[in-house]
Amino acid sequence: MDDEDSWPDFTLAEIKEMESMYKEIGEASLTQEYCKALATSFSFSASRAARPAITWLQVQSWFRDKQKKSQAKSKSSSKDLKLFIDLCGESISSNEPEMSDKPIGSRISELKELAFEARSSKDDAWYDVASFLTYRVTCAGELEVRVRFSGFNNTEDEWVNVKTAVRQRSIPLEQSECVKVNVGDLVLCYQEREDQAVYCDAHVLDIQRRVHDTEGCQCIFVVRYDHDFSEVNLQNSVIPSFPHSPLYCLCTCGCT
Repeated sequence: MDDEDSWPDFTLAEIKEMESMYKEIGEASLTQEYCKALATSFSFSASRAARPAITWLQVQSWFRDKQKKSQAKSKSSSKDLKLFIDLCGESISSNEPEMSDKPIGSRISELKELAFEARSSKDDAWYDVASFLTYRVTCAGELEVRVRFSGFNNTEDEWVNVKTAVRQRSIPLEQSECVKVNVGDLVLCYQEREDQAVYCDAHVLDIQRRVHDTEGCQCIFVVRYDHDFSEVNLQNSVIPSFPHSPLYCLCTCGCT
């Protein structure tokens, strides 16, 4: 409806036809010859009997505006794709030019060899990514990838936003490295639920540093989960991982 409001001289049917033509022939729709033919077709159609005739300049202006919007979306999606690729940091050869000449599909395939985690929209938890299946650009210009989570079958595949829900997989930390966690840090935190245990983003509210013993870290971490604002005290914690943000993962299950 936005295009119809922006171009009141055209009917909705005419706008839909121009949308279809632009998708089919692209920049060729901007030529004077093509715009004149389309303007004549619109002006003599039965639906325009009570409306003023359309000029070829009006048609051309619509196509030019459409071209500008399409180019803007393309630039936005390219930035998102570069962000996705940059997530791998130095994992991609530093000798590769910033803007690679490789086809997008080829670069996506290359990323399948790297280790990532993604946030599920179903439970706000982060899971290891087994593979990136495909990608798409939304109507808002956002880049999304379809992921298959490790340990799950294809019925659990999800579309996730590259900017907000994909990052490199967390790197394990030793218990002795708990000193790296500070109040205010964004953490990927272990959470027990009725049906399963998951990892969710949280923020550290308080830390009680304690002397470690033979069982490992005895510090107490008070965290608040971002998705439901619940607070929990984590004791006798193992701290197995942190992503490149940097971001830390606190775990009470003893896993490494």
